[in-house]
Amino acid sequence: MDFKTALNNYIKKLNCTSKELAIKANLSETVISRYRNGLRTPGVNKDEIKNLANAISVISYEKKINLNYDEVLNCLIDSVNKNDEFNYDNFCKNFNRLLNDLKINIKDMAKYINFDASYISRIRYNKAKPSTPSEFCNKVCSYVINKFNDNDILIKFLNCDKNINDKALFDNLYNFLINNENTITESKYINDFLISLDDFNLNDFIKAIKFDELKVPNIPFYKAKTKSYYGIEEMKRGELDFFKATVLSKDTEDIFMCSDMPMEDMAEDISFGKKWMFGIAMCLKKGLHLNIIHNLDRPFNEMMLGLESWIPIYMTGSVSPYYLKNYSNNVYNHLNYTSGSVILTGECINSYHNKGKYYLTSNSKEINYYKEKTKLLLKKASPLMEIYTNGNKDAFDEFLKKEKNRKKDMKRLLANLPIFTIDDEILTKMLKRNKLTKDEIYDRVLNYSKEFDTEFYDLLVKYEDYSKSIFNIEREQKKPRKDIGCYSDVKKEMWYMFDELFTGDISYEFQTINDVEEIKKILKLYLDKYYNENDDEQTWFERLKDLSMELGYAREVKEYKENSDKYKGHVGDISMVLRVAMTSKAMTPNLYQIMKLFGKERVIKRLNLVIDK
Repeated sequence: MDFKTALNNYIKKLNCTSKELAIKANLSETVISRYRNGLRTPGVNKDEIKNLANAISVISYEKKINLNYDEVLNCLIDSVNKNDEFNYDNFCKNFNRLLNDLKINIKDMAKYINFDASYISRIRYNKAKPSTPSEFCNKVCSYVINKFNDNDILIKFLNCDKNINDKALFDNLYNFLINNENTITESKYINDFLISLDDFNLNDFIKAIKFDELKVPNIPFYKAKTKSYYGIEEMKRGELDFFKATVLSKDTEDIFMCSDMPMEDMAEDISFGKKWMFGIAMCLKKGLHLNIIHNLDRPFNEMMLGLESWIPIYMTGSVSPYYLKNYSNNVYNHLNYTSGSVILTGECINSYHNKGKYYLTSNSKEINYYKEKTKLLLKKASPLMEIYTNGNKDAFDEFLKKEKNRKKDMKRLLANLPIFTIDDEILTKMLKRNKLTKDEIYDRVLNYSKEFDTEFYDLLVKYEDYSKSIFNIEREQKKPRKDIGCYSDVKKEMWYMFDELFTGDISYEFQTINDVEEIKKILKLYLDKYYNENDDEQTWFERLKDLSMELGYAREVKEYKENSDKYKGHVGDISMVLRVAMTSKAMTPNLYQIMKLFGKERVIKRLNLVIDK
């Protein structure tokens, strides 16, 4: 059951309106309407879903249906998780590829499928999610089939039989969007790349290619011939001729390489790949430095192929990699190789690699022209990475010192991910599955806080037993609490439990009851007449009902609903005043358990902070 269905079921069961729910949940009626229509879904860890669960629970009490808050919250969270079973990351990649390769106009598509163009753009870049992915995919497929069914572009894109009927073509396109085996392959590429990077040993590589044994030919002089190459096979010969001319020349100037030519055709030729790598190795053995501008606007599989090829070369420390920001070219592909003695240049129309032309020359005037072109390209390029080897270890140490105190977002490639990188939802499921005890949770939060929040760490150490009891609230039950998803959330969710963090200098949000004097009256009467630290939970709640009746509030929510003109509110409003006064929060775990853990002295102190204001 998805979120839309779960919410509508509750509204039907409560026989309430969207407006009623919106008021109780402190949300706009428009948002509720979008939730009900499936146009929007709240995040699992967002306040909206908790507010909705609380509102449903409150309304249920008012109507004497008595839906448990925790059960409602768990149901809504589970329904959101059902929505998330759809692989949005894969879909976005596939959808974006469809738009790019077929050069689809988003405005035209938006008009056809009756969606806002800006919303489609957000979906495209994974900044928004279609609430009903299957319906959205169906509409996209209908548009694409209608637009491209009379030409071979779509058939070629999907690699289908030319005689395929429209229904089969539709099914193929739909499966591409939601599944696409190429996307699954991407995971394999990433995995293989990371494994190869983690396992890579430069010394082993040098031995494998016999780099130490390579001898650069020593001939007086070699001058490359001016020559043109046509098609992929001749282009391969052109690249090898470039390396040959560079290695056999007397020049020691840097090599420059920049190409956005497709790599897949060339990567399939293993024999050529070995010769190409040998040519690069010979250039590096000669002592030449290589400046290369990588094209990052490639299909994913090509990108990974390129990275895997260049890892060994990077490790030599003789390569400076660059990239061009915001580069995009869907018409022409270019190749520019330059050394001190020869240049290789070429071009082709995008998707027609086999129709390209390539030109090699050692003409001094042309070499000078391309050297100037190289300088201009490097000015526009940005460093892709910095390479550190044993030869510049001091520079690496200096880099680490500078980066240590720099406040910015950083990404690290690690053999194993640290715990704080786990998705909140996944961690919640893991904790539930493993049924960690309060002691185990305490130890893990303690270790996390020791590294990332020393203030909180000191409190956990100082109040060890008390902290463990906090972690145990609503934990020893059939459906344990789920308000804490990861270790970084712990302090945010339980700071009010510690007097050192709870100053009382806050703006209280009591929701229904906001009159200051009324709030003080409720709290004072509760302390004077109804508070007893020895009460069990049932007796405690009965006393709240008695307090409510004495002050003109209904004992039952349903009673207030049926005779709202007779009462100022109901017992739920009274308990909210009590909750917020002691915690400053409208949403907390079980209030009775919190008060028991607080103890008489802390309860009286907290309530008097509000009374004495």
